[in-house]
Amino acid sequence: MKQKHIQHLYRRLGFGILPEDLKKLSKKSKKEVVYDLFDASKKVTPLEQDTSELKKIIGDSYQITKENRREIQKLSRKLTPKLNAAWIERLSNPTELVREKMTLFWANHFVCEDNNYLYTQKYHNTLRKHALGNFKDFVIAISKEAAMTKYLNTKQNKKQKPNENFARELMELFTLGVGNYTEQDIKEGAKAFTGYGHTLQGNFLFRRRLHDYGEKTFFGRSGNFNGEDIIDIILEERHCAKYICEKVYRYFVNDTINKMHVEEMANVFYKDYNIDKLMRFVCNSTWFYEDENIGNKIKSPIELLVGIKTLVPVTFNNQKQLGRLQRLLGQVLLDPPNVAGWKGGQNWIDSNTITMRLKLPSLLLNNAYISKTKIGQKDEKMEQKKEHFKKNYGKKIKVESNWEYFNKHFKRVAIDELPSYILACQISPLAETYLDSLEKVSKQEYCIQLMSLPEYQMC
Repeated sequence: MKQKHIQHLYRRLGFGILPEDLKKLSKKSKKEVVYDLFDASKKVTPLEQDTSELKKIIGDSYQITKENRREIQKLSRKLTPKLNAAWIERLSNPTELVREKMTLFWANHFVCEDNNYLYTQKYHNTLRKHALGNFKDFVIAISKEAAMTKYLNTKQNKKQKPNENFARELMELFTLGVGNYTEQDIKEGAKAFTGYGHTLQGNFLFRRRLHDYGEKTFFGRSGNFNGEDIIDIILEERHCAKYICEKVYRYFVNDTINKMHVEEMANVFYKDYNIDKLMRFVCNSTWFYEDENIGNKIKSPIELLVGIKTLVPVTFNNQKQLGRLQRLLGQVLLDPPNVAGWKGGQNWIDSNTITMRLKLPSLLLNNAYISKTKIGQKDEKMEQKKEHFKKNYGKKIKVESNWEYFNKHFKRVAIDELPSYILACQISPLAETYLDSLEKVSKQEYCIQLMSLPEYQMC
């Protein structure tokens, strides 16, 4: 398999690949590389923090006092940033690479958040568990999660007074897309999900007395439908498969939809809604590796951050600073902007975030300093500049950069070859002229210079 195609595969299904791994895989066929990658992601490794204190407060009770509720929220505010940091580390050092990238994808599809950490952690691991499984099972599991029943008010959905929030988002955002259902379908669908709730411990609870057992007419079919029946009927619509395939295509292939390619994907997915099969098909398709699909996507803030950590491991001394950095970049894990999630694409870039994105590599790896020494000149003010940046940025972002790791893995890579390992797209003539004018002091300096280019924003 061609090296540039392996790099493309690992940038889309992960966050990059190191030179030694790239060299080993280049001896294999495309099918072997793809299948090995997916086979390594069959296992599910939950991501968990110690919740014993939370569980102790909740116990086996059915109700909690206001004081206990405040304590739960207080503990949750401490634990959620820890899960955020642990997720960043998991993405930076995954054993199940595809599963972790798919978990990140689904987190912005089945968007949800909660102020009870028990529910947040359980929801997060449900995304991970089903990330490469059967989509029908996935949707059913999501509909019964405590975090979701709270977030979209399903637990307020009662026979006497149906709440339509979950039924609406189920169709509009999770399965079909706008315009592929009617308001009547929403009303009837909501009735089917009446009685859905959860225990204080976060387990699904079907409240029979609150469920509407009457006949519902949904998508032209009538019957005493429950929530799972509604999901079955939705998935029988081929447009559901197409809608999901479009989202997968935009995230992993190209922001601009190729209708023929999406149709091919939908034909595969509609057969049994197997996510693993769909993704293997995409990654084995010839069109996935066409030049128009390589280096054409703007990295999300998390992809940018984790991509840097993949090449040069960075340890944050303060988890709050990691969260603050994500907020400055415009994407905080576990804290979506709304039920529709982050829009992605060009929406990642604006006048505020672009400066931060271009500054990020030097901020994390070199005290916010980028060497701009011209060939034949000496950068005599370098130390003064470093001190200036330490003073201005050091208190804001304190990290430890593991350059030994980078030097070890790039030992056999010539300094002039670094662009082909670090950048996903061609360098513009203007940027190339600029780089050629600089003194290549070291691989470290050159790495930071390359990461600080607009081209590094692409994957």
